[in-house]
Amino acid sequence: MPKITTLLFDCDNTLVLSESLAFEACAELANEILAAHGIDYRYTGHALFTEFVGQNFRGMMSSLQNKYALVLAPAAFEEYVAREEAQVIAKINAALEPCAGVDAQLARLAAAGRFEMAVVSSSAGRRVEASVDKVGMNRYFPRSRIFSAATSLATPTSKPDPAIYLHACKVLGKRPGECVAIEDSKNGTLSAVNAGIPTVGYVGSYEPDKQDEMSAVLKDAGADPIMVNWKDFLACLQQIEERP
Repeated sequence: MPKITTLLFDCDNTLVLSESLAFEACAELANEILAAHGIDYRYTGHALFTEFVGQNFRGMMSSLQNKYALVLAPAAFEEYVAREEAQVIAKINAALEPCAGVDAQLARLAAAGRFEMAVVSSSAGRRVEASVDKVGMNRYFPRSRIFSAATSLATPTSKPDPAIYLHACKVLGKRPGECVAIEDSKNGTLSAVNAGIPTVGYVGSYEPDKQDEMSAVLKDAGADPIMVNWKDFLACLQQIEERP
């Protein structure tokens, strides 16, 4: 196997515990859209997370339109995207926390200087930047090392499309096989794996009673190994590096 040179971290619920905050804001807007179209169903943040985890807001709104046969005018769609970004960033600035154990691991990796590190996310660039700024991870991930499927590409997309991982590899001058991705969702895992990147599945941000289920989901999507605690990350990397 090629020598691993680069680590590509998903952001939401991999580096920071942002998904519950984000899906609260998304649910508010999704319910507004459903009400405006005379649809009685209403989402909680948790229900929206369960159904659409791993998608960014654009992908989620496209899925909602398909599910409920809705048609949003392009201008209205973009207005909702902008509102969602602003509402999520406000929640991030108020209450965001890092995933357990990740700070110590990032500090260890940075001190060793063995790997280049970047963030590869479906979320809007401003949201990812706000997240790493809020928890002090901007010392590891400068703006030039943050890649967003929603805002870094000529045509916005969302995981599981592998485009954002391929774009990050191109900008960083890396081959997919010399990178390792760290992902917590099925869509994120599929995005990295379909780009040809070995992927560590992280389930530590899920409730304990969901971790076994999500381990199976991520493994089925191609993640191997699966990690529950960030303290085990170097051992996971070693497993990947020792493959023939």
